[in-house]
Amino acid sequence: MLKPHVTVACVVQSQDRFLIVEETVHGKPTWNQPAGHLEADETLLEAAVRELWEETGVRAQPQHLLQMYQWVAPDNTPFLRFTFAIDLPEQPETQPQDDDIDRCLWLTADEIIHSDRLRSPLVRESILRYQRPERYPLEILATFGWQSKPPVTTI
Repeated sequence: MLKPHVTVACVVQSQDRFLIVEETVHGKPTWNQPAGHLEADETLLEAAVRELWEETGVRAQPQHLLQMYQWVAPDNTPFLRFTFAIDLPEQPETQPQDDDIDRCLWLTADEIIHSDRLRSPLVRESILRYQRPERYPLEILATFGWQSKPPVTTI
């Protein structure tokens, strides 16, 4: 039976730049969208809000679902990644709450797409996907019989 890791990621855009987190993996700086694993007591949207806050210090709500990815990492670990879009009018200050995050960067799409520092190919793919006009409503991710936490206020 397949038991993939369920993860969420936020493509956060403001003023034609994208919010990227930098972390050191195997001694090398790598770039990723704010992302992480779904926890047992939360919905996908709650996980996205939590991961964004933990990794950047930014509090914002996803506005759209961009894409769902099924991916197998080089070590054969299977993942299901739910990628969300967040558009902000201004670039908020960042302050990572997670000690694994070295810093946050606001980068252009080209800087990300052409980088050799990406944690996985999904980072590039998510930016390319963001550049397409299609967006999916969050209602597509219905929860059934779930006790949801109060919503987080968007900045």
